[in-house]
Amino acid sequence: MKKLVLMLVMILVAMVGRTQSFEGVIHFNMTMNITDPKIKAQIEEARKKENDPATQAKLKEMQAKLDDPKMKEMMQQNPQIKAQMEQMMKAIIGSDPTAMMPKGVTLKFKGTSSVMSMEGGIMDKNEILRIGDKDLTYMVNNAAKTYMVMKNNNSNVPQKTPKITKTSETQKIAGYTCTKYIIEQSGFDGKPLNTNYWATNEIKGIDLKALAKQAGSQNQTLIFTEIDGVPLKTEVLTPQGTMVMECTEVKKESLPASTFALPAGYSESKL
Repeated sequence: MKKLVLMLVMILVAMVGRTQSFEGVIHFNMTMNITDPKIKAQIEEARKKENDPATQAKLKEMQAKLDDPKMKEMMQQNPQIKAQMEQMMKAIIGSDPTAMMPKGVTLKFKGTSSVMSMEGGIMDKNEILRIGDKDLTYMVNNAAKTYMVMKNNNSNVPQKTPKITKTSETQKIAGYTCTKYIIEQSGFDGKPLNTNYWATNEIKGIDLKALAKQAGSQNQTLIFTEIDGVPLKTEVLTPQGTMVMECTEVKKESLPASTFALPAGYSESKL
């Protein structure tokens, strides 16, 4: 599940490379429809644990510690402690695999700079910041108030070329007409993995072909080169279920330059 979430994030990372003239905000919702009986049972067990009186008591105890004035002061001085406490609370609740998945993603563009903000899941309060004029990309952890320089992860290891089929099927997404592309390739485990992309060429100023080299793998580079337009919906089809990332809004607006700069007071993390 975690690898599939990262796959969707890599698709978005490619989109937050260099734009041409589009300035504004694009928002996506992310959902997971689980069909695998084993994972369904795991989710049900995690939810039962969350509602268990013993678990609720532990959570209340942990929250009381967080609300203590001395603890609040300590967390303000050291955001890493706050991030660790939040992770501990998540660990108490259980192991619902769908909880790892972001609930939404917001992309902001201005010239050659961009920022991607994650909402919920394992990457909650994280951002991927691209500063175009410096040709630098950062992973920003707002909970811990840290940042890390991201390097190009394109591998030189040969990969099987994905089969890309452009269909005649169309769908209106966020007001834009999108064409369906079917991608057949191997997944992280070597098993077949099909992905449907719904892309539109009605959004001017974002050229996916120009962004292809920013992708996280050779396969993604090939896919983005072949797709005509911007993907507004991605469906990852797996034996466990279907993961969907769908655009809900495209808003062209002027954004302040400060949106695309490292926040003041954040420290660099090497991890």
